[in-house]
Amino acid sequence: MTQQPIDSPATDITDPVDYDLPTVKRLRRLSYILDSSIPIPGTGYRIGIDPILGLLPVWGDIAGAILSGYIVLNALKLGISRKLLLTMIYNILAESIIGVVPVLGNIFDATWKANMRNMRLLDAHIGSPSPSRKVSLGFMLLVLLGGLLLLVGGLVVAVVMLRWLIGRIWG
Repeated sequence: MTQQPIDSPATDITDPVDYDLPTVKRLRRLSYILDSSIPIPGTGYRIGIDPILGLLPVWGDIAGAILSGYIVLNALKLGISRKLLLTMIYNILAESIIGVVPVLGNIFDATWKANMRNMRLLDAHIGSPSPSRKVSLGFMLLVLLGGLLLLVGGLVVAVVMLRWLIGRIWG
């Protein structure tokens, strides 16, 4: 009996959901590049370009959040549920908001790996026996707007706290 490759589409004709395999492959590749593509010599640990982007204060975290948002938007096209959408957005917001904090944020970003987490969630959704109800456009826009407001608010709070800290240190 031959084993079916991981990246090949399921052959079960009863599956009513038509998943776009090239899209899923593209999202897996992007999450890998963002979170695990660069080996750290001598450690066996890998980071991606997302924590490196985070080295650019505020703007790097925004760029990382936008790239992570691309994965979520494509997951929406694949029919994820509301609960899964909210979990994916939480992963991105946690990484983005904490990522603004110098040094600690970069360490968190390198270990949290929101994109890899979101791909595991998406892969589990795709492999589930019963497809979930798709998210409505109105709900999607509401959640994306709310996520954007939380991200901007969190970044503003982080910048204000950083300025306060710098003012206390250098008076």
